[in-house]
Amino acid sequence: MPTAVAIFGLTYAAIAAGKVPFLSIDRPAAALIGAVLMVGAGVLGPGEAARAINGDTIALLLGTMVLTSYLAEAGFFRWSSWHVLRLVRSPRALLWAVALVAGLLSAFLVNDTVCLLVAPLVLDIVDEAELPPLPYLLALAFGANAGSAATLTGNPQNMIIGALSGLPYTTFAAACALPAAAATLTAAAFLHVVFRRKLPRRAALADVGPPRVEKRLLWTTLVITALVIAGFAAGYSLSWTALAGAAACFAAGRRSPRAILVRVDWPLLVFFAGLFVVVAGVERAGVTAALHDRSLPFLAVGGVNEQVVRFATLATVASQVVSNVPFVLVAAKWIPGMADPQLMWTVLALASTLAGNLTVIGSVANVIVLESAGERVRVGFWRFLAYGAPVTVATLAISLGLLLLLRGGIPPHGVVWLPSK
Repeated sequence: MPTAVAIFGLTYAAIAAGKVPFLSIDRPAAALIGAVLMVGAGVLGPGEAARAINGDTIALLLGTMVLTSYLAEAGFFRWSSWHVLRLVRSPRALLWAVALVAGLLSAFLVNDTVCLLVAPLVLDIVDEAELPPLPYLLALAFGANAGSAATLTGNPQNMIIGALSGLPYTTFAAACALPAAAATLTAAAFLHVVFRRKLPRRAALADVGPPRVEKRLLWTTLVITALVIAGFAAGYSLSWTALAGAAACFAAGRRSPRAILVRVDWPLLVFFAGLFVVVAGVERAGVTAALHDRSLPFLAVGGVNEQVVRFATLATVASQVVSNVPFVLVAAKWIPGMADPQLMWTVLALASTLAGNLTVIGSVANVIVLESAGERVRVGFWRFLAYGAPVTVATLAISLGLLLLLRGGIPPHGVVWLPSK
């Protein structure tokens, strides 16, 4: 057990830091090294480590990334953002449009990718209009994080929850779509109030020329994506439906699959695979059970409503310390033993996702958006926290309140705990 604890601690410290000083070790490398150490130290056998990797999660991520890469290749993100943003004619309306477009796109596509592809267009528009970029970059990051909580495919941690919980796509969306929408609107309203003096009430925005798109590829990929989403809603396997969509794009896209696969975020897949092994190792050593026992006095107090608040608080804090994906993997082991697993899966999804708005390192989307601005915007930890803290508190309070209100109207589903094979 001490060996597993040491490996777990070092791995999670490296993940939380993002990079190990004096070494070329980032989060994916840390997860892979941790997995190798678990096997090398004899905590897990090679076969046990291989079986610990949840293939459904990896396959869902891969299929979604391929679909998103084809949409990006066709110019979908530039095209859709330009068509929406050109309709707004004032800086304040633009702020709302950025947050809502980011939230809507992130509900169906991975939020990190949405931020990566939409941020340059937003910066072009605000530069042409001579507007301060910070309000719009925050609107993009906050909107993408909040909107991604709506479905099981909006962000990586939700994908893990989908693979491990057994919740159908529509059941999850029925519980989380309205809270996620309310969170997106709340974030936009907060930014409107905070930056209202810096954004003129009436001012025409400069026109940005229409982006270049590959029309045939665009409509082909949109049809395939719509069919994939319909497959999710119909209850088909999330992972195999996503892979089927990726295969259809390969067959009909008339693009070199190799060129598309280069765009896939392979380090993220390595990160997930390594974490599955690390968590399996500490579970074998009894560490996750010990963490649960230590958390139980805090979680098992009061009725369902109070437990929801306490679990969400724990998820918010832990997501800042060790990042949301690692915490979801650990907390997933606890939920089947809770009084209302279906409710707690959705609480975990909302809290771990909305917690991403708290700090600049709380979400990869935040880092992507702020890095895209380069030297034009420099936001330190404390300045970001000044905006992120009230947004996180408000969005969590509103979304969890709505979740509890909706609880009576959502049919219960026989949730099946799906352990690592």
